Amino acid sequence: MAKKPTIKGEGIDTRHYDVILAPHITEKSTIISEHNAVVFKVAESASKPEIKAAVEALFDVKVTAVNTLVQKGKTKKWKGKPYRRSDVKKAIVTLAEGQSIDVTSGI
Repeated sequence: MAKKPTIKGEGIDTRHYDVILAPHITEKSTIISEHNAVVFKVAESASKPEIKAAVEALFDVKVTAVNTLVQKGKTKKWKGKPYRRSDVKKAIVTLAEGQSIDVTSGI
C-alpha cells in the first residue's frame, strides 16, 4: 500500500489543506466563537470525520463536535441576465475547553 503524502518534517497530510478552504468571519461566527466554536468554509465533498481530522492536524487542537451546513447559492442578475452564485459548505467546529484557534493568523 502506498504511503500518504505528507509535508516534509511535519505529520500534516496535504489533503487537509483541500478540506479546510477558509475561515468564515461574520458577526454570527464571532458570537459563536465566544462559545468555543469556529466556522470554516470547507470542500463540498468533505465529511465530518475528514473536517475533524483536518482541523486537529492543522491547528493542533482537540475537536469535540462538527456541524455542517450547505448554504445554497442565490439567483442574482447582472446586466439584466440572471446567474446563480455557487453553493458553499460550512462547518461549525466546536473545540474542547481551553482550546482556541486564531483565525486571523495564517496556517
